[in-house]
Amino acid sequence: MSRKDAIDSLFLKKPGTSLPPAADKIAARVRTGAISAMGSSLQEMAEGAKAAARLQEQLASGDAVVSLDPSKIDGSTIADRLPAEIDRGFDQLVMSIAENGQQVPILVRPHPETAGRYQIAYGRRRLRAAVKLGREVRAIVQTLSDDDLVIAQGRENLDRADLSFIEKALFAKHLEDAGYERATIIAALSTDKADLSRFISIARSIPENLVSKIGPAPKAGRARWATLAEGLGRPKAMQLVESAVDTAEFRKADSDARFALVFRLASKTTSKPSPKVKSWTTPLGKKAARIEHAAARTALIFDEKQAPAFGTFVAQQLDRLYDQFMETREGGGTDQK
Repeated sequence: MSRKDAIDSLFLKKPGTSLPPAADKIAARVRTGAISAMGSSLQEMAEGAKAAARLQEQLASGDAVVSLDPSKIDGSTIADRLPAEIDRGFDQLVMSIAENGQQVPILVRPHPETAGRYQIAYGRRRLRAAVKLGREVRAIVQTLSDDDLVIAQGRENLDRADLSFIEKALFAKHLEDAGYERATIIAALSTDKADLSRFISIARSIPENLVSKIGPAPKAGRARWATLAEGLGRPKAMQLVESAVDTAEFRKADSDARFALVFRLASKTTSKPSPKVKSWTTPLGKKAARIEHAAARTALIFDEKQAPAFGTFVAQQLDRLYDQFMETREGGGTDQK
């Protein structure tokens, strides 16, 4: 009997392998204490090696769809989704997978830094559903570069029409912040340079913590997000919005309703009341001046073409006119209103 056969018989107990009676007695003596523990470890190592070999055989044979433990899959480097506290679509996905199984595999790559782990390119909702259901997730394993990873991630989500406008905008911003070339970002979003600039501009104009609180808002397109970005730049707009997001009404609302609430508050600050305008006409019928009354100021604007130097003359009379004004107020004249 070879040394290998003896070790296999002692520790792994391979079926079909027998030992002479004397060897059986030796085996019985060594299967105690440290020797028994070593045997268990060797068996676990052997089983792990077999599992890894089966996975490698599947990949090598072109059968790239494998079942993986979700705990061995890490998130992608760049997030493309906003968390939604109320996500009815996810609940429906969990029910569908529970009843019919996972029909569409996710895409992962071998982790570039940690052996035996994977990094997801797309399919995070399906991965979450598998975790919630306590089952393995079906996955396609491909060797991808960092650029390949984000392009695959963006393309799959665009093809499935899952990402809202603001999610695409934040995805583009995060990719640029991470140092990816614009050509890679354009490929990931299937867009052009002009649209990419708009994505990133809007994403940078709205505080990301506010976007996270609103959520994906799938019904809000680029025009409404651009209007919101402009409105938030107005005085006191952010103060109004920050007060609103702490209310129970905001917390109970879904993402689209949250966007509508913030949009309405920001829009209130964008429209200023127009000043009341009157014209002053000379005895000859010339409109020589315009008087604008607003909440905080009154402006008197002279038309130099219609009444040359008249504005300068009036300016020189301001001291006298002010004295007359104060006399009327103090005297309680008919001009006091």
